[in-house]
Amino acid sequence: MKVLKLIFKNSFRHKLRTFLTILGIGVAVMAFGLLRTVVNAFGSGVRASSADRLVTRDAVTFINPLPLSYFNQIKQVPGVKQVTYMNWFGGTYIDQSHFFARYAVDPNTFFSVYPEYEIGKKAFAEFQSQPNSCIVGSALAQRYNFKAGDVITINGDIYPGTWEFQVAGIYKPEFKSTDAMSMFLNWNYLNEEVKQTFPGRADEVGWYVEQIANGANPGEVSKEIDALFANSPAETKTESERQFQQGFLASAGAIISAMNYVSFVIVGIIMLVLANTMIMSARERTREYAVLKAIGFSGRHLVGMILGESLLVSLLGGILGIFLTYPLVNSFASFSNFLGAELSVQSITLITAFTAVVFVGIAAAIFPIQRAMNTRIADGIRFVG
Repeated sequence: MKVLKLIFKNSFRHKLRTFLTILGIGVAVMAFGLLRTVVNAFGSGVRASSADRLVTRDAVTFINPLPLSYFNQIKQVPGVKQVTYMNWFGGTYIDQSHFFARYAVDPNTFFSVYPEYEIGKKAFAEFQSQPNSCIVGSALAQRYNFKAGDVITINGDIYPGTWEFQVAGIYKPEFKSTDAMSMFLNWNYLNEEVKQTFPGRADEVGWYVEQIANGANPGEVSKEIDALFANSPAETKTESERQFQQGFLASAGAIISAMNYVSFVIVGIIMLVLANTMIMSARERTREYAVLKAIGFSGRHLVGMILGESLLVSLLGGILGIFLTYPLVNSFASFSNFLGAELSVQSITLITAFTAVVFVGIAAAIFPIQRAMNTRIADGIRFVG
C-alpha cells in the first residue's frame, strides 16, 4: 500500500508537467484512433463482400462499360443462380464535400442478389414502377434527413445535366458491416434518358454481379463466363466480390499505406513524450532513490514505483485519448462524409490503442529503472541535479 501511495504522489508531484504529459499522450492516442478508423473505413467494403457473389467487369479496366446483351448470356452459365448489373452514376449533391455512393441498378434483380439491403414491399414496388425513384440507405437518410417522397437533386458529371430523383424508400443494412450510405436509382430510367441525349452510350452497364448456386465452384463459373466473351470487342474479367473491392482499394493504396505508417509513428511519439517525462523525473529523484535504498527499500520496490508511475501516466493519457476519439470521429464523419461510409470506432482500434499505451508505459520506464538500479547509494546521495 505504501508503494501505491508513493506511485500516486510521485506521479502528481509536478502537476503541470504531468498534466501536459497526459494531455500530449491523449492527443496522440486520439489522432491514432482517427487514423485507424479511417483506414478501417477503406476496408469496410472488402469485409462486407459475400463469398457467393462474383463480379464481371471489363478485362482492361472497370471504367469501361459492358454491353447489356451480356446479361442473358451470363444467366445461362451453369452455376449462376441469378445475375444483376450496376452503373456508377457519380454526380454531385449540393457540392463536392457531400459525397456518397450513387449507383444505377436493375430494379428487378438488384435486391435479390443483395438481400442484405432490406427494404419494404411498398418501397420496392414503387422503385420498380416509378422511373425516377431511388432507394437510400438508413445512415444516409439520417444524415440528410431524407424521407419517402423527398426529391434529391443531383448535378451530373458522368451523365451531364440536372437529375431529380424521388425517394421511394429507405433500406436498412442487415449487418453492421453492410453499407448504409448509398443511393440506388433506377437503371432503366437512366438508360432511357441516355438514349435521347447520348445514344452511343445507351444499353451499357458498368459491371455484372452474379450470385452463384450452392455447391458451385466460383473459379469454374468465372472461367466459363469469361470464355463466353473471349476475343470479343469487350472481353471480361470475372472475380470474387472481395477481389473486385480490393481492386478499388488498390487505387488508394499509397494513401492507406501512408496512414498506416503515420498511425504507428504516433505510437513512437507517445513513447518519446512519456520517456522524456520519466527521464526527467528519474534524474530529479536520484538522491531519493539512494535514500530509499539506504533505509531498506529493495530493487523490487524501486522497479514497482518507477514502472507504476510510468504506467499510471500512460494509461491516464490513453483513457483520455480514447474518450476524445469518439467525438473527433463523429465530427470528422459529419464534416467530411468520408468515402460516403459510416465511420465508427472499431473494437480492434480501442484494443490496439490500449495495448500501445501499456507498451509505451513499460518501455518509457526501462531507462529510469536502469539508472535507479545501477546508481550506488553513495553516488546517489552526493548527486546534485
